[in-house]
Amino acid sequence: MSNEKQLKLALEHLKMKGKLDSEDLKKLSDDDKQIIYELYNKGLLNESFLLLNKVDTSKDWTTIKAEITKKETQSTLVMKSALKYAAIFIGIISAFFMFQKEKYVLPTYESSENSITLRVDNTNTTSIDETDVKRNISFNGKPIGLQRHNTIRYYPNSEIDEVIFNELQVPLGKIFNIELSDGTFVHLNSGTTIKYPIKFLKGIKREVYIKGEAYFKVAKDTQHPFIVNADAVGVEVLGTEFNITSYPEDKEINTVLIEGSVDMTNSYYPNQSTILKPGNQGSWNKTNHNTTIEEVDVEIYTGWITGELIFRDEPFSKISQKLERRYNIIIKNNNKELASKMLNANLNVNIESIEDILKSLMKIQPFTYKIVDGIIFIS
Repeated sequence: MSNEKQLKLALEHLKMKGKLDSEDLKKLSDDDKQIIYELYNKGLLNESFLLLNKVDTSKDWTTIKAEITKKETQSTLVMKSALKYAAIFIGIISAFFMFQKEKYVLPTYESSENSITLRVDNTNTTSIDETDVKRNISFNGKPIGLQRHNTIRYYPNSEIDEVIFNELQVPLGKIFNIELSDGTFVHLNSGTTIKYPIKFLKGIKREVYIKGEAYFKVAKDTQHPFIVNADAVGVEVLGTEFNITSYPEDKEINTVLIEGSVDMTNSYYPNQSTILKPGNQGSWNKTNHNTTIEEVDVEIYTGWITGELIFRDEPFSKISQKLERRYNIIIKNNNKELASKMLNANLNVNIESIEDILKSLMKIQPFTYKIVDGIIFIS
């Protein structure tokens, strides 16, 4: 059976079963496995299957590309596609990614939720109790990991031989940790959602999706690059440490490199890449789609892991936003002068209450406040 037919058959099986298993994968080349993985991750399975049934694979590349472009009824958004394939069938998939407008979007976090939730395979959702001393995490009766307090560690040698995703949501006011099956350790900040495979499979890139803020200590594996997708930004590494911030309400997606090197790309200009060095912050602007680099004090961007909030020449409007996330509160500021005031402060959420912090800030810039029904009103 040709590679094209095998790939199409695997897509058909995946569409029916909703899962990737070893029987489908073992018949495919590494490149074809990557196609399946990309389609499954980005939620493009149904669209790609329909496309493949409509397009004649015997047509040359130019004709196929023209047909796909013609079918687009909306303005196009170029998606990152680093894969290049020789077969015409593979070319169809690549073109589909390039001209497909939609991309996988993590769900919007509901601030009313007050518990950490774990969703397995888009079906079962459970709450995580941080007081649990030892809780086994399983899938279809197979042990896949272990939770101890505020950390879940996934087993590297679990019996899982298919690409199954977990989705973890951390509510406002809490932080959590996960250790992925390859040994990569991830600190998750308040109001963060991450989607990741239960187990990384051989021959397939290690790829996760993030909304919010996370600090990654990526386990080195030269054969399997590690990619963090944050909205339209992709950060690719082999083994390094970096912090990435991608909250929906922020104007930029920021990556701060602590150790090693990373390659930043974005889906608007997939051929452009930005290499960061330790101490660099790469910032991608959501409006003009440009990436800028600057040297920063990395402690300012990583202190949250140990409860520190460090502000250097930051407006109170931005400080209050971070306080809202970390303390799970609402701040209504009616003091226009305070909103634009640039402040410097070192705070610690582990030892200071929100009122302690407000009183500390009042010493720097005078203001008054009152708390009504859990909302802080500043005047």
